Amino acid sequence: MEKRTETFEEYGIRIPYRRRSGNVKCVCPNCKTSGRSHPEDRSLSVNLDQGVWHCHYCGWSGGLKGYEGRRPEKRRNYAKPKPLEKHGLSQKLINYCSLRGISLDTLKAMHIAEGREFMPQANKEMNTVQFPYFLEGELINVKYRTGDKKFKMCAGAELIPYNIDGIKDKDTAVIVEGEWDALSFIEAGIENVISVPNGANANLEWLDDFLEGWFDDKTTIYLAVDNDEKGLQLREELVRRFGAERCMIVEWSQGCKDANDQLKEFGAESLRNCLTGAHEVKVGGIYNLPDYESELDVMWREGLKRGKTIGHENFDRLISFETKRLLIVTGVPSSGKSEFIDEMVVRLNIRYGWKAAFFSPENLPMKYHASKLIEKLTGKKFSEATMGVKEYENAKHYYAANFCHILPEERYTLEAILDKAKFLVRRKGIKVLVIDPYNRIESDMGRESETNYISKILDQLTNFAQRNDVLVCLMAHPRKINKSENADGIPTFYDINGSANFYNKADFGLIVHRNRDEGYTLVRVAKVKFRHLGENGDALFKYNTENGRYVPFIDGQPCVFDNRSFIAAEDTIEERVESAPSLPESNYDFLSDVGDDVPF
Repeated sequence: MEKRTETFEEYGIRIPYRRRSGNVKCVCPNCKTSGRSHPEDRSLSVNLDQGVWHCHYCGWSGGLKGYEGRRPEKRRNYAKPKPLEKHGLSQKLINYCSLRGISLDTLKAMHIAEGREFMPQANKEMNTVQFPYFLEGELINVKYRTGDKKFKMCAGAELIPYNIDGIKDKDTAVIVEGEWDALSFIEAGIENVISVPNGANANLEWLDDFLEGWFDDKTTIYLAVDNDEKGLQLREELVRRFGAERCMIVEWSQGCKDANDQLKEFGAESLRNCLTGAHEVKVGGIYNLPDYESELDVMWREGLKRGKTIGHENFDRLISFETKRLLIVTGVPSSGKSEFIDEMVVRLNIRYGWKAAFFSPENLPMKYHASKLIEKLTGKKFSEATMGVKEYENAKHYYAANFCHILPEERYTLEAILDKAKFLVRRKGIKVLVIDPYNRIESDMGRESETNYISKILDQLTNFAQRNDVLVCLMAHPRKINKSENADGIPTFYDINGSANFYNKADFGLIVHRNRDEGYTLVRVAKVKFRHLGENGDALFKYNTENGRYVPFIDGQPCVFDNRSFIAAEDTIEERVESAPSLPESNYDFLSDVGDDVPF
């Protein structure tokens, strides 16, 4: 019998992602459940070389059986930027920064540089201000920015927060949207500030590497983002990842949209006052207008907008998705329900970076489900004969970063599933939770009526979606269809086993039905709760047996299957964007704008 090696995770010990060896301080899981007044203190000393630990607070000690050193995870080999040229800054740039309230001393302290750089947007070399990104003193990336708002980062370099070293071993951190905003706080004497690396982009893939070891020791995190729609979306996602209990919201004076505006208009003391005047995230159950006024103002200015679409025109015209909603999908057995759910999840991921977690015991073993998702990503049949080694390795890398599975160790109760999903919201930033199917959730109904029990289950799922800002997708089987009552054999939501609440409590409702005689799949939008997100109607699809994808089908017209890869052969931001031209809203919107600029 093969000797099993224990893991730190089995004992509840969470090791920071980047650490592979040496000693590391962690939160003690034993203290955390013992009623300790400060359970988040990192009092547990772990030796990664020997697999042993000791808590300096409660005395808990132990070691892993069969441990032979922590297995290194495969990480991409990132490119390194060229060293910045060390020469003085031009008077023109110094004057420009002075107009933004940034002094020469701050520019020097942050190693800001200036020089010529090829800018692909203009297809020529241009003068740029250069913001170096350091990690533990090592140059990891550089953002090059022109005076007319063209900018780029080093191709193939790692995406990390700007000034991440500034928050190391600090109890608090300030998060802003851009380098100028970070420099503004530094100018005001507040050095524990970082900027997100990709502007007002709610995709926080970079945070996965830094959540543990850099942010887990922070008692307070100040969110000082821009006062616009994208800034509010970023703020909401940061609150979701860090937890509302640690976050403080920074507001700007009238007429200012970011930290640099505040510094320019009202000075350093005013910027410091914005930080001291920050308010807590509303956690209680009573709300009034000030709690959501900024969101209301944005909606008033910009109007109600459609949600996220999957890139199939015939389906997109009927329905668009947003998080904090419950989607229920039904259909008779072997109708393609799970395949279409996977289709939607993959496309939402490619277009918007929505990571997903699946509770899908009917797709076990997990390698089967993984192979199906990789087929949808690559456009190729899962086989060595059709998918090259390089493409397969790249697909595995992408799959590992964006999809995960939930399978509770003991019972498949809803509480156990949602507990794992909540961890993945914090740790991985998942935006979609798939539960497929409903009848694999173990029941704790007792003597309660089935109708009331199902109502409570659906309420729990809706509440989870709203509190964690995810789209919950639940697949539920219908009862056996009576052909005498339903001649076409297409079920309705009232045919789902157990309760009409499956229809009543859904935000979105889909019925998937395979017409075997005609060789197409019908997807019926049976419910869209809010009219700006869509309407009821039918969309027809053909299923590609080579890669598991669906393509729109119009009767009488030839059907052309899509066999392109959604991910590039090389795992780079630029190539992934180019690899999916029909999916324009890619999750890699890494060139985003901050602040107002004039040429320097």
